[in-house]
Amino acid sequence: MTATIQVERHLAPARFVHTRALLRRMLTNRSFAIGGAIFLLICLATVLAPLITANDPNALSVRNRFKPPQPGFLLGTDNLGRDMLARVLYGAQLSLSIGFAVVMLNGLFGVILGAVAGYYRRLDDILMRIADALMAFPAVLLAIGISAALGPSPVTAIVALAVVYIPRTARVVRASILVIRELDYVQAARAAGATDRRILWHHILPNCMAPLIVQLSFVFAYAILSEAVLSFLGLGAPPTVPSWGVLIAEGRAFMREAAWLTVVPGVAIALTVLGLNLLGDGLRDVLDPRMKVEQ
Repeated sequence: MTATIQVERHLAPARFVHTRALLRRMLTNRSFAIGGAIFLLICLATVLAPLITANDPNALSVRNRFKPPQPGFLLGTDNLGRDMLARVLYGAQLSLSIGFAVVMLNGLFGVILGAVAGYYRRLDDILMRIADALMAFPAVLLAIGISAALGPSPVTAIVALAVVYIPRTARVVRASILVIRELDYVQAARAAGATDRRILWHHILPNCMAPLIVQLSFVFAYAILSEAVLSFLGLGAPPTVPSWGVLIAEGRAFMREAAWLTVVPGVAIALTVLGLNLLGDGLRDVLDPRMKVEQ
């Protein structure tokens, strides 16, 4: 029986064994489990918003103005009688969509710029000096400047935040490539006559995924927080579209009589950013090669 089990273990595909060990490390990592649970619940609440509440986020009801949290209005109403639960849930759709779009643009252009700079050393100085110039500005101030120049809109917010965070992602990819390109298996592939494209896309970039995934999880959190800042200042989502930043901006004038107008979207932002940061910390621990050796 023991011999049979040993044979089956040896016959198990290496990829399946690696995936199973990775999943086990994820589930046993406290930061990853808590952060993933928080973020998953927020995403589910956002997707299932029509099932959670039947109220229209933009429906006006003057007689229900400034209703505190109570049955029927679980998170209260605003100065126009609009249901805050519906506005927060539907506002999450825009905030998470913008964050996801920023992550996608970062993953695409950050990898391209970082790969070119890290592998083709003659282009490194030019690309990294441009990245340094962009990173010299505070992230939020640069995003505000770009949004103000292009005009306020969700698309503008995506472009502005992508421009702000792409250099940071590119530097992470570049740093990984500078190390990996000197490893023995890359040198062996180069000696065997492999082209630069094949070496880069088949041997180097797959081994940069761990730090890239961790970086993108933090970019997601930064993008949601920065989008709220832009919307709060009137440079992101228009006032007619429920967004977490717009909700806080609308509620700041009524903080004395209806504090929940700012507290509710503020807590939503805090929980989302907390979940993504914990998720990123957990991914960093799980994907760390030293953790694999220890386990």
